[in-house]
Amino acid sequence: MVLKKYEIEAALATEAQAISAGKLKEDNPLDLSEDFRIFCEACRRGDLKVCQEMIHTGINLNARDRYDYTPLILASLCGHYEVIRLLLENGALCERDTFQGERCLYNALNDRIRNLLLSYDYAKSTNPLQPLAAHITSLLNRQTPKTSDITLVSYDQSFHLHKFVLAARSPYFARKLAAAPPTTSFKLPQTVPTESLGLTLQYLYFQEVSLKTATFGLSDEEELAVLKGINKISGQLEIERLFETITEVSDRRLLRQQRAEELTRGRYQLEQWFKDNVLQHKMVIDTDKVDNIKWDRDNTLYADVLLRADEIEMCFAESEGSNASPSPSESSTPPSSTVQSTLGRLNSIPIGHIRTRSPSCTRAPRRSTLYPAHRAMLLRSEYFLTMFNSPFREAQETPHLQIITLDCSPAVLEIILTFLYTERAEFGLDIAIDVLFAADQLFIERLKQRAAQIISALGNGSTSLVEAENPRGETDEEEVVDIYEVLRAGWDTRVQRLEEFAARYIAYRLEHYIDEAEFVELVKESAKRVKGRQETDTIELVDDIRYYLSERFRLRFEDSGLDEMMDESAQDKVAVALEAMEELGIEDKAEEVRQKEVFAAGAIRTLDGEIAGDEFAQDAINYQILLGKIDRLLEKLDLDA
Repeated sequence: MVLKKYEIEAALATEAQAISAGKLKEDNPLDLSEDFRIFCEACRRGDLKVCQEMIHTGINLNARDRYDYTPLILASLCGHYEVIRLLLENGALCERDTFQGERCLYNALNDRIRNLLLSYDYAKSTNPLQPLAAHITSLLNRQTPKTSDITLVSYDQSFHLHKFVLAARSPYFARKLAAAPPTTSFKLPQTVPTESLGLTLQYLYFQEVSLKTATFGLSDEEELAVLKGINKISGQLEIERLFETITEVSDRRLLRQQRAEELTRGRYQLEQWFKDNVLQHKMVIDTDKVDNIKWDRDNTLYADVLLRADEIEMCFAESEGSNASPSPSESSTPPSSTVQSTLGRLNSIPIGHIRTRSPSCTRAPRRSTLYPAHRAMLLRSEYFLTMFNSPFREAQETPHLQIITLDCSPAVLEIILTFLYTERAEFGLDIAIDVLFAADQLFIERLKQRAAQIISALGNGSTSLVEAENPRGETDEEEVVDIYEVLRAGWDTRVQRLEEFAARYIAYRLEHYIDEAEFVELVKESAKRVKGRQETDTIELVDDIRYYLSERFRLRFEDSGLDEMMDESAQDKVAVALEAMEELGIEDKAEEVRQKEVFAAGAIRTLDGEIAGDEFAQDAINYQILLGKIDRLLEKLDLDA
């Protein structure tokens, strides 16, 4: 044990020297900024909404505060499971055999949290940008569908490549191709070894390059020639850090940091190119003129397909001599073609003008947005992969670019394209469900999960009704979710996370929902989801609500010693106490007057109007009242769960 202590101290000293020398970056740098303090406080409280908002700002999830705590340690110590999952999904590290990693595991409040942390151990997880990198790397060897549009030749070997990747990653290629967009082949000098070109292309296509692998079996003289060739190519193509990247690194942490830096740099280059050449060249035109668009295949954007999204038709109510803007009450149900894209909208969030059949309105020209895109990147969607591999029209090469119409709004399509090109998905709660449905249609699983993550985080599902009605500071009414639509969206898109979120959201506000007719319909729908349901089968929604209702009250009961009231055997005690209070109020007039005076001064009352001794007794009684209401609802519906 003493030896191990010395080994740890020696390793820490070596690490400190490497960090001070600039060879190694600190995994958990000190951050004393106010933003980071707010972030840590949100992690400590379990405030999902603030955590999600701070993550959007790009805050360092692995930094530490003045007390040497990381956000992950704080959330783990305080037992906030959903916050921990949010942090891990966005790149927070809990690496075993490191000081902060072991500290995080040791301080985990329970085994459920500890197991979650272990499941995201670095050895089992990947860099958040790895899926993007893996796809671009796969383009080097993908045969079908054909997406390459330029060939590089070195000696007798040809490499089938993509102009937009070369232009994004190399300033040299960006200038050359911009000057001659129709170029389909490019020949390098014979003095450049094929191995050197191969390594360079692997680097440009986000592959983890290895000089040792590329020079395996070569003599020292041949290996030197390869190195010289790489140096020459990096200078000619203006590729920074190519030579440094291929150098073998034995230190695992340094290799991990280097790989992360290269992926970040590559993503930034691709993102800038995407913004400058895809988003900035989108076309917004009248829908009835879309068929007149003829976009040449040889274009400076190297686009090989156009994606189209139509805006919802706008309608303006007619008035004498002029057209007035419609009021929300004048809007009616959207057409069937847009039902799926609007199914999950949040009722409290304005969705703009929608089509109406009223004869007393004037329809403004419908508008469509066209985005130039590249099939190579669209292949990240199983929908497009199947489309471009099919014998149908969309897969055929034509003189002008094919126009593919998607059933979503331009704003949603822009989010989808941004994700496919950059792995970045930043959007608000107002559009999250639309993104969820679009991602489900296009079979983009990671974007679906990202939308579910945003809904469950910004929806603030762990706040109780009391906190929701008495929030800290100002709130925005547009952030209130229509939880019924969220749950149905989770069912329709098969996203378990949303089902759990909706059940937790309802459970923490059950007194608000339990008597609503729409909640009753929701329970019926949940019961019908079990095919061939028997009388003794469970109702998943009800089971989940009961579980989260128990979670809602559990900690306060345990802390106050009232957890025994949660047992069914103790329910009689609560009933007896209630009866005693009722009898006391009837038989003792003086006590009745005193209770009224106490209530007028702010007494604590239960959901059925009785006075509770304190807030803990109030919780215990309310818990039993809510359970009873669930049971009575099931009896009314003749359901056994």
